[in-house]
Amino acid sequence: MARKTPFTVVALMVSGSLLLSGCSINVNVSDWWSETFGDGSGPPAVKEEFPYVREGRIFQDTGQDAEMRFAITGLERTDDHTVMYYEITYLDDFSGPNRNMSMAHTLVDPLTGRVYRQFLDEEGLKYGSESPNQDGLYPVHDGVTNEYVRYFPRIPDEVAQVTFVGSGLGAMTGIPVQDVEEERPDPENPNGPDHLSLDDPPARGENLTFANRRPDEDAVADEGWVQSFVDSEIASTTRDGDREIISLHSDVMFEFDRSDLTAEAEDVVRRAATTLAGNVDPDEPVITVIGHTDGIGDDSYNDPLSVKRAESVRDLLAEELGAGYTLEVEGRGKREPVAREGGPDDEEARARNRRVEFSYVFNETVEATEEEEYDDDGLGVAQRNVTWPAPYSDDPGSVVAEGELDGVLMEIYPLRRDGAYVIGTVSLTNTTDQPTMPDMGGQDAVQAGGPEQFNKGTLGGFQLLEPESGLVRYVAQMAFDEGRYSSFAEEVHMLQPGNTYNLVAVFPAPPTDVEELTLRAGPFGEFEEIPVEY
Repeated sequence: MARKTPFTVVALMVSGSLLLSGCSINVNVSDWWSETFGDGSGPPAVKEEFPYVREGRIFQDTGQDAEMRFAITGLERTDDHTVMYYEITYLDDFSGPNRNMSMAHTLVDPLTGRVYRQFLDEEGLKYGSESPNQDGLYPVHDGVTNEYVRYFPRIPDEVAQVTFVGSGLGAMTGIPVQDVEEERPDPENPNGPDHLSLDDPPARGENLTFANRRPDEDAVADEGWVQSFVDSEIASTTRDGDREIISLHSDVMFEFDRSDLTAEAEDVVRRAATTLAGNVDPDEPVITVIGHTDGIGDDSYNDPLSVKRAESVRDLLAEELGAGYTLEVEGRGKREPVAREGGPDDEEARARNRRVEFSYVFNETVEATEEEEYDDDGLGVAQRNVTWPAPYSDDPGSVVAEGELDGVLMEIYPLRRDGAYVIGTVSLTNTTDQPTMPDMGGQDAVQAGGPEQFNKGTLGGFQLLEPESGLVRYVAQMAFDEGRYSSFAEEVHMLQPGNTYNLVAVFPAPPTDVEELTLRAGPFGEFEEIPVEY
């Protein structure tokens, strides 16, 4: 589960589990690769072609949104940690102190969904290249390249490629992890502190280097998991770490104020049993059936009702699964709503909160075969879909759709598969002569009554819809300890006049035979037939 890892105990960390729409690499994925690309030997060869370079405009806190060149020059796995070497060059003129407003530097294993962030000290300062004044700021000069070193937890040996986010220039996929016996030597005579003033700039084209500080016993690094959410009219599935939760919406299960299953509900539970039999970890075959109610009524009414409903589902599930499973029952009444009641979508929110859940540790070795079929009744939410990590590319492809709202032009690029996910890329251009903060919808644009956790961030209103199955895929979240979440998407800030910004949002992947999806882009509307590419 998500945690902060003290540097002193960092060692080989086996990935151990997968997330929604992710499974361990297996022969079926190899078959898919062979059928699609004509090479049946397995994953594509990992090529080390450093540097990996992106250029584009990034958000700055002062509004001086400059063109930046970001280059990863090395990603090396030592016995103790993972070391990233990168360079930043600002191509535009700007002045004064500025802060890049991108998310924290993050490495993601796209197959398992494990998330790794940099080592920090007790004051929140990064290890690696030291800030000359110990304040987290670095001298930046036009046309001058700054060289940096950063430390992350040691990525497991079996991980060959990762996806990097946090430059402000989208997701950089297919970055190879290099195994080395020792780190590169520290910079000799670092010259960064010699050019703190704009009055004494280095020569254009020169590189600035900084003293290196390696993690010590006080270093901690966030580790977590990508959380995914897939929804339908009947069920939804959330994957969080090694635990999966299938939620059956109670409105298709029970009549009002009743705890006996409807005929439709019995069929749904039987189908769910088939899914559970394939997904539950055989080494931990415990399934907890949890009943929830909406917020109407008091605990003395809701708690017994939620227990009775869970028991009804448990009894039928026991018949279908047979021996070999431990079925536990809990009733949580109205205490754990997933949608906020009392707003304009109150009835939809209440319907979302009335649910019965199956919670279990999932089997990481399960293979999602192409022969396995899911009816369009919503239980396909639990299917896992994975391809190989996407190779690196700095080309998002051609624009496939566009829309305009209040002077902001949105251009949409093809969706791109990356392991257990698809990456959606859009660009926003401010066509007006004034700075503007676009209305991206966020929580107001999500499906009525949708789960709040997956609505966060300025792109939280974005969703992918599978027209044939009706499944809805939300923007993924990165979950860390202490209940902290980060949207797996770039945040949108003030758009400066005439500027274009590239942004990404990451979703759990659909089956490999899905070639097109509908993008729900908040207030910009729906865009059909967005191609899904590798």
